[in-house]
Amino acid sequence: MIFEVCVILAGGKSSRMGRDKTLLPFGNFATLTHFQAHKLSKIFKNVYVSSKFDKFNPPLNLIKDENLDIFSPMLALSSILKNFNTSVFIIPADMPFVKLSTIEELGKYADTFDAVIPKDSRYRHSLCGFFSPKLALKADVLYKKDEHKIGLLLNDARVKELFFDDESEFFNINNPNDYEKALSENF
Repeated sequence: MIFEVCVILAGGKSSRMGRDKTLLPFGNFATLTHFQAHKLSKIFKNVYVSSKFDKFNPPLNLIKDENLDIFSPMLALSSILKNFNTSVFIIPADMPFVKLSTIEELGKYADTFDAVIPKDSRYRHSLCGFFSPKLALKADVLYKKDEHKIGLLLNDARVKELFFDDESEFFNINNPNDYEKALSENF
């Protein structure tokens, strides 16, 4: 199954990592973000990266945040969604093990709901899923109210949550130990 648009989130602070984790080498790729872009291009016609500035070599297709001084997932969603008129799959760069079959399952509901996100026995993964461009204005309003938690946006939307047994596919690389685990795929 081929979908239209995917955006990889790569504009965070990486404070727990101590350096920009989106630029860390991963597998045979220059960066974790390049790994994600390559993987996701197998099922998306267009793959973009949301970032504050152009930092990737080789270059990737960018969507820049509208405010370079504030690190906010709500700002990122607002900046991304206003560019499209179709559902957008959004995924953090630091979540490299999400299966393509999982994305395809989520995509089955993308045109029916405002957001379609995965959950497992421990977490709802609010920044991984399909988001309707209808949410752009709501995200912008919340951002301007200094509200940055995606859960607030989803509370006021038609959301489909799909349960997945394999928690490991939603593993986030947040710190140096996580990075080492991800490189060894031993988590």
